[in-house]
Amino acid sequence: MDATAWFDVTLAVLGGAIRVGTPFLFVSLGECLTEKAGRINLGLEGVLVFSAMAGFAGSYLTGQWWLGVLAAGFSGAFIALLHGLISSLPRVNDIAAGIAIMLLGAGLAFYLGKPLIQPQAPQLPAIELGLWSDSSAVRSALQINILLPLGLLLAVLMGWAFKYTRHGLLVRMVGDSAHAARALGYSVVGVRMAATTLGGMVAGLGGASLTLFYPGSWNEGISSGQGLIAVALVIFARWSPLRCVAAAALFGGAGAIGPAL
Repeated sequence: MDATAWFDVTLAVLGGAIRVGTPFLFVSLGECLTEKAGRINLGLEGVLVFSAMAGFAGSYLTGQWWLGVLAAGFSGAFIALLHGLISSLPRVNDIAAGIAIMLLGAGLAFYLGKPLIQPQAPQLPAIELGLWSDSSAVRSALQINILLPLGLLLAVLMGWAFKYTRHGLLVRMVGDSAHAARALGYSVVGVRMAATTLGGMVAGLGGASLTLFYPGSWNEGISSGQGLIAVALVIFARWSPLRCVAAAALFGGAGAIGPAL
């Protein structure tokens, strides 16, 4: 390939890393928070799909994209709360409960979302970082999801909170040593449920990014397994919110190589 072709491919991969990596970022941050508290949520795929449907429905029915984002966040929190409640029952395995929640969330989304496959909903506004260029390819590649700065801010705040705040240290203690947390009088079940629910809300923003920005529509194959991939992404990032940013960009860029070529 000549220099122009290499530039086009590189630009396409960069744009893909930004667009595809944004949902990965939110879902991985949600799973990072959940796993820091000592619980693995394999139900994130169901959370992502259901929140994507709810976000599209909220935007379509109200005509306001920000209401769609709120709907996605709260629906993600709701599905994650179900996972937290079920996992808190005696003799219930987190992994098995997560698989059940994944099937429940996806099934509900497919059933409730059938009327939403054709309509178009108001989309998230884009931040244009490529206005300096005359090239339409550059401008398209540098269109930033308006939720991406929020995701980057969340990553920084979570990294800071886990190191320097009482609540962050409590979440880490519950994940590292539940017996020590109980000995100090803290509710391990309560902390894990709160972390799981908040993690689901953060992951729900990834669902909103899918249906309200890229690809910007609702269909039953919208997530392509990104919820499950995010669990591996968190392990790859060594449970660090800041490393999740780089890992999400890497995974997003890897997914964009094929279409770019």
